[in-house]
Amino acid sequence: MSQDLTRVETEVNVDNNGALLVGAGLAVASMIVLPALAMRLGLGASLTGALRIALMKASNRAASGAYRSSTKAAAS
Repeated sequence: MSQDLTRVETEVNVDNNGALLVGAGLAVASMIVLPALAMRLGLGASLTGALRIALMKASNRAASGAYRSSTKAAAS
């Protein structure tokens, strides 16, 4: 019984790490990469802001998806 629980917890952690890595990557892209790229391409501030908001929402969804999958697995 305890071996089954250990295996489930390990699988959940692997899923969480991948989703958190994607979320962190999107957050870094929206804070650092996107403004530098927008400046290089000459995009306006409003378009850059909209793109940053979209990337931050995607980052939040990726990270909260990791939280939801871990709570569902823990409840099962």
